[in-house]
Amino acid sequence: MPRNPLHINMARQTKAYIALLFICIVWGTTYLAIRVGVAHYPALLFAGTRQFIAGIILITAALAINKNKDLSRKNILLQMLVGFLMLSLGNGGVTWGEKYIPSGIAALICSMMPLFAVLFNLASSKKDHFNATIGAGLVLGICGVGLIFKQSFSDMSNPLFLQGIITTLLATAGWAAGSIVNKTNKNPVNPFFNSGLQLLFGGLFMLILSPALDSYRGFQLWDRDGVLSLIYLIIFGSALAYAAYMYTLSKLPIGVATLYAYVNPLIAVLTGYVFLHEPLNIYTGMAFVAIIISVYLMNRGYRKQHNEAINATDAFPESAPAES
Repeated sequence: MPRNPLHINMARQTKAYIALLFICIVWGTTYLAIRVGVAHYPALLFAGTRQFIAGIILITAALAINKNKDLSRKNILLQMLVGFLMLSLGNGGVTWGEKYIPSGIAALICSMMPLFAVLFNLASSKKDHFNATIGAGLVLGICGVGLIFKQSFSDMSNPLFLQGIITTLLATAGWAAGSIVNKTNKNPVNPFFNSGLQLLFGGLFMLILSPALDSYRGFQLWDRDGVLSLIYLIIFGSALAYAAYMYTLSKLPIGVATLYAYVNPLIAVLTGYVFLHEPLNIYTGMAFVAIIISVYLMNRGYRKQHNEAINATDAFPESAPAES
């Protein structure tokens, strides 16, 4: 007897929500794992090894499922660029920053990625423009960053702590820029293979830069905690969580699938507090609330004016610019 299509769809949605829960938990705990890893290994060496191995795993799995692949010069260069922006600059910068700042603070800063994405879109598009909702979100986001500085004001005298915060901010901007490039230049030929290339190239660039930017003083190849955190990040943080995210995107609305961005900082702050005894005070909570609301407002304002532009084009098709 054939199964009811409604039951099949409900079962797939249930699996998608389970995958989303998995993403929320795993990507929220990666900040803790990174903090543990960089306590024992050079930051770029650690992050580069993680992403390079994860890239090999994802490429192998992608080719096992779908033999199609685009090895054209244009596609390779595109995946190299995205890999550099999102992984070498983005993930590598966050990993380096976590050598000097708590994992909870790094997570709060990284939760501002959608703000950077909206700002970059506004700056690069002639159709998009500011509105009151976007402006309110931007102001609230700046206040959130100010609260992060407020709670760590006594640590600002340490140049490395300040460098860690600035590097994490730049890394977040790099991840946002890479996300926009990736979205604008999507290649439909085996996207999992392309994602594996991004991981591979991003990791390779970090491994090349490591001798110049990392300190190998006191470095020991084997450390139990460092190796365990690396294994966790490779398997769960990169390979499985990314696959789960792609599955969630295919089964749930984008607004639901990206809810992890609102949950990850909270999990990161709590795990850092519980396992590493990182400071947790009223300013941490206020910064979390301010940044999450600012992300919501900026996304809402951007989507509102973007939808208005689409509706205007639909209403007056003769005024729409010609495609080149």
